[in-house]
Amino acid sequence: MNGTLLFDPLIPWPVLAIVGAVALGGIAVALWRGLSGWALRGLAAIVVLIALSGPVYQIEDRAPLTDIVLMIEDQSASQTLSDRAEQTVQTADALAEEIESRANTELRRIPVGDSDGDEGTQVMAALNAALAEEPRARIAGIVVVSDGNVHDVDQAPDLPAPMHLLQTGRAEDWDRRLIVRNAPAFAIIGESVTLTLRIEDSGAVPPGATTAPLEISIDGGAPQTFTMPIGSDIEVPVSLPHGGRNVIQFSVPQAEGELTDRNNTALIQMNGVRDRLRVLLVSGEPHPGGRTWRNLLKSDSSVDLVHFTILRPPEKQDGVPVDELSLIAFPTRELFLEKINDFDLIIFDRYKRRGILPAIYLDNVNNYINDGGAVLVAAGPDFATADSIFRSPLGPVLPAQPTARVIEERFVPMVSELGERHPVTTDLGASDGWGAWLRQIDVRPRTGGVLMTGVDERPLLVLDRAGEGRVALLASDHAWLWSRGFDGGGPQLELLRRLAHWLMKEPELEEEALWAEANGQTMRIIRQTLNEEIGPVTITRPNGESLQINLNEVSPGRFEVQYFGPEIGLYRLEEGEHSAVIGLGPAAPKEFERTIATSEILEPHLSSLRGGEIRVEDGLPAIRNVRAGRPAAGRGWIGLTPRDAYETRDVTQAGLFPPWLALLLAGGFLLAGWLREGRS
Repeated sequence: MNGTLLFDPLIPWPVLAIVGAVALGGIAVALWRGLSGWALRGLAAIVVLIALSGPVYQIEDRAPLTDIVLMIEDQSASQTLSDRAEQTVQTADALAEEIESRANTELRRIPVGDSDGDEGTQVMAALNAALAEEPRARIAGIVVVSDGNVHDVDQAPDLPAPMHLLQTGRAEDWDRRLIVRNAPAFAIIGESVTLTLRIEDSGAVPPGATTAPLEISIDGGAPQTFTMPIGSDIEVPVSLPHGGRNVIQFSVPQAEGELTDRNNTALIQMNGVRDRLRVLLVSGEPHPGGRTWRNLLKSDSSVDLVHFTILRPPEKQDGVPVDELSLIAFPTRELFLEKINDFDLIIFDRYKRRGILPAIYLDNVNNYINDGGAVLVAAGPDFATADSIFRSPLGPVLPAQPTARVIEERFVPMVSELGERHPVTTDLGASDGWGAWLRQIDVRPRTGGVLMTGVDERPLLVLDRAGEGRVALLASDHAWLWSRGFDGGGPQLELLRRLAHWLMKEPELEEEALWAEANGQTMRIIRQTLNEEIGPVTITRPNGESLQINLNEVSPGRFEVQYFGPEIGLYRLEEGEHSAVIGLGPAAPKEFERTIATSEILEPHLSSLRGGEIRVEDGLPAIRNVRAGRPAAGRGWIGLTPRDAYETRDVTQAGLFPPWLALLLAGGFLLAGWLREGRS
């Protein structure tokens, strides 16, 4: 029970103040004039003022409420290092037993695990959620059992009670970390890009170590090892070997006594792009299709085109002096002997042997293909003659042989069964809506695959690999009809673009490929193949464990599946002879960026209400009661602030000055004053 004196005035307080002022003025006048009853009249005024103020005595039936202590238990990934997890469990259990044994005290235990994604330890988010559920007036203290590596301190709330940190970890802990300061998303294939790396030691580092080995691996290949200094920035030049995604892994072997090797690896994924595509277009003679090729290649700003057109063959006799035919001689020797390897693609458009390009030049083109180059032959009627390019040193690498027949007949190009599965011709659209072509060179396939057919299903587009390079043969010179919209036109631009990119080994057009696309910790595994069936894909996780997963065919030649990676790091994929690597999240998650236990991050919030930090390895602290505003922590102890909170069950009010008593006293004092003044 608790009693309190309250006032419930019958008139507003300002009016009551005016009444009091008037009464005081009247008493002052009576005193000035020497009236003997001024004191009695003053007592009457006081009685009236007290009555008007409405004094009551309030009695409350109160039920005391317990104090609440919030204990946040950090169970994030960094707490698994060394024996921190065991320290956390033992400390939290012992502290919970001591708090729960205190009178009038309740404990709320709040576990904090790894956040979604890579957001680190979200202690303040958990604290905000807990404070939203509990009355702030009952919070007597907040205890955080953690290594102190909190990543959301910017969300710290206004604390209602002192906060203390019971810090896990050991004073002798030390760790080595690999940091990548800059990592561009794109880089030009074959050109060096400089990355800035740093090997950094922290904690109780043992003396003597000034260098460390650094291993660099691209796409999961054999690593190269270099010796690097510790504690200083290192500029490392890296050259991307191929287009598309390149996965570069930097790693430092774990040192003896180091806390963890989870932050010894940096995983960089960069897309390799070509700076400029150099294309050599050799036109045997002017024709409408030549402009189509030129417009296609010139429309792409990333293509450097060299166009060589034979305008005046040797057999042409028109009497024009040779020195008036051209301002400069075309540098055939320079192009076909000295700088042929500078080109990414060579296109022979309706070219035939006329003695302009010696056999040694074409033999060099053959070597160019076998060494990794790309050649496209767009055949015209001359391909079926004795002067055909097939009957040159290029013949052995061409995928089809002419039969000497030229078919002058209307036909609609069709995608073959193999072409339905090949990325160059798949999804080109419904071929029954394509326009017709009017000429086809009859050829007999020797190697490679037929992706498109023409008259009576004869081969129209044949692709093949020769040595390290690639060759394509288009057995018609009427593809330009599609670009002119003849008979409705067709996907000429997309077909030729895909064809050129396949020849230049763009990864997305490989007919036999395995790769994955990452979205957070989920990857979409994709297998492109010309086969009807594939085997399961073997996934090797960052911890070395392996599992097999089957893919589903989503379109002809394309198999896919979604897979959630439980760990952050580098995953290896294998299916038959094909392999790929992909990184899910950073190789070193945020939890392992800083691994040494510290109180610096939480110190501003600990000191705001004079809380403290105790190292768990020094023993469990004692618990004391402290008044608000007093130091709440000391050597070997932490303090809780009793809140004395209560719940009011019932309220009873009793008037202290009933009206009849006020009337009797006021009237009596006024009568007494009148009588005294009458005697005078």
